[in-house]
Amino acid sequence: MLNETKELLKEYYNLDDETFNLSEEVIEDISDKFEEIKQIREYNQYKVLKAMQEVRLSDNHFNWTTGYGYNDLGREKIEEIYSKVFGSEDALVRPIIVNGTHALTLCVQGLVRPGDEILSVTGRPYDTLEGVIGIREQKGSLKEFGVTYDEVDFLEDGNVDLEGIKKKINERTKLVMIQRSKGYSWRKSLTIEDIKEAIETVKSVNKDIIVMVDNCYGEFLDTKEPTDVGADVMAGSLIKNPGGGLALTGGYIAGRRDLIELISYRLTSPGIGKECGLTFGTSRTVLQGFFMAPYVVSQAVMGAIFCARAFEKLGYEVLPKYDDVRSDIIQVVRLNNADEVINFCQGVQAAAPVDSYVKPEPWAMPGYESEVIMAAGAFIQGSSIELSADAPIRPPYNVYFQGGLTFDHSKMGTLKAIEHMKKGKK
Repeated sequence: MLNETKELLKEYYNLDDETFNLSEEVIEDISDKFEEIKQIREYNQYKVLKAMQEVRLSDNHFNWTTGYGYNDLGREKIEEIYSKVFGSEDALVRPIIVNGTHALTLCVQGLVRPGDEILSVTGRPYDTLEGVIGIREQKGSLKEFGVTYDEVDFLEDGNVDLEGIKKKINERTKLVMIQRSKGYSWRKSLTIEDIKEAIETVKSVNKDIIVMVDNCYGEFLDTKEPTDVGADVMAGSLIKNPGGGLALTGGYIAGRRDLIELISYRLTSPGIGKECGLTFGTSRTVLQGFFMAPYVVSQAVMGAIFCARAFEKLGYEVLPKYDDVRSDIIQVVRLNNADEVINFCQGVQAAAPVDSYVKPEPWAMPGYESEVIMAAGAFIQGSSIELSADAPIRPPYNVYFQGGLTFDHSKMGTLKAIEHMKKGKK
């Protein structure tokens, strides 16, 4: 490390010798892990580049239309590129999909009908989907329309309960949900092999059941995506991995053509589907972000590994461990109490390029049962591929650290979290 860098870290960022030395030790511990990440990044970078070249992407595709958005060449080209990269027949990639929950909601609302049953085979889904399905009472939920729900929890060792899946599938099971990322839960995120095995189990019972994968936080963590191993449809957010930190908003859905058609009727209206929908001039940033995504995701993964190892060395329990196989960008750290959670998040906020002077506090965020604290000094509001940390204020006081457009920034977020926790104890 340059002497100038050391001076900057100590004088401006107020890192004491103990924290600085910890940082140096962690870098030594984790450097071997970075080679594997580099190899996955390189493959995915060339995969995205190949898709853009094959479809003959041109700067003409960065222009945009008005009104209904008929014949929007940029929109059509984006969806063609996403389909190629994700190995699917078709895709919806739109700025009017406001987040990952919205993308998943469009899927379930478009694909199930009254009397059908949704089966989650990865336990309870992410908090914000509970109201959509009707697990938690919410006006407009699928439960009001006669759609039922059941779930299969994980085995004690954290693996998917394949035999439990076979037992729970019945004649009304229309849609099986798989959540790749851990969400607000203490479990491993599913690898592509885990997802493949779960899909094969479902299809062995009934090949006509639709398998939908919540791919949020998981894109470009592997050389394959869920649609490469049998998922009928998958969805995610553009302000997470695939947006590369440049997409201003939006979500994507990729999968079988017939399913994308049904979902598109929920996106707009029956008979119109994906033929309309203004892109509001976002085509360039969406495509440039997608091009950058493999690199940006690799930086976020490296930052998560640094965070894991640092807190391991401080005696905290973490998931995954620094040398575990990873399938999303999220790092969970189990802290001791609410004060540590708050100080951790305030430290991450203090490392932000935007609103670094702001002190986040817990609040009753819509869609969540507990108060939630969120640190997110991002260029794009709510962008989870940028450095952020959030946690529900409830035992066992897990904090969720993710993102970082660059490894150096993600590392700084960890170090400032440690410093704020130290100060909070004084």
